[in-house]
Amino acid sequence: MHSSVYLVALVVLGVAVCAQPRGRILGGQEAEAHARPYMASVQVNGTHVCGGTLVDEQWVLSAAHCMDGVTIDDIVQVLLGAHSLSIPEPYKQLYDVQSVVPHPGSRPDSLEDDLLLLKLSQNVSLGPHVRPLPLQSEDREVIPGTLCDVAGWGVVTHAGRRPDVLQHLTMSIMDRNTCNLRTHHDGAVTKNMMCAESNRRDTCRGDSGSPLVCRDVVEGVVTWGSRVCGNRRKPGVFIRVATYMTWIENILKGNVTA
Repeated sequence: MHSSVYLVALVVLGVAVCAQPRGRILGGQEAEAHARPYMASVQVNGTHVCGGTLVDEQWVLSAAHCMDGVTIDDIVQVLLGAHSLSIPEPYKQLYDVQSVVPHPGSRPDSLEDDLLLLKLSQNVSLGPHVRPLPLQSEDREVIPGTLCDVAGWGVVTHAGRRPDVLQHLTMSIMDRNTCNLRTHHDGAVTKNMMCAESNRRDTCRGDSGSPLVCRDVVEGVVTWGSRVCGNRRKPGVFIRVATYMTWIENILKGNVTA
């Protein structure tokens, strides 16, 4: 748990004021229980802080900013196989995190490269309720208007109410040029990011790191958006995983020490 890489990663991530509001499901509905066996709850000291995706037997993909403010004294764990965060369920598996590997380009004061890989303390027990989901490896744009699924345990009201059970939402992909209009994100969305329409239906605080799934493949990771969730002029923004597959595969294969 307290490996040298973990310590370095936490120091690098540090505590800072984000350039944009982070991690922002609003306007969604309760997900079918255990129908998304790849979903992970990233937890700090027993509290859900972010979503994640199980990508193989020992690794979870999430957002780098999820570890902002975490120190070496904090306990970082990943919960798999859950629908409810609090109620005992037969499929739940809780693992300590052995090492935290942020993308080398990620910084607390930047929106770029906001990806993180979490190495679990042991291989997970795979089955129908805990199973990895493939990542998009082809670097191509998702056609605007494509409907994609996002799920998470983030807040569900503007008052900040957090759900106990997994929520999900269908979102329509938005053209990047439209997303970058001055009335929207004013050029802040790079080619490594993608947008989805957020008119009263949006990801929200606590959904950061969750996967954007299009046609059963992870296309993106929730990263940032509006200060007020559900603002149609501030679409939700996701990191495109395809542009980071070389880095992800190198970590998973052990070509880069974790």
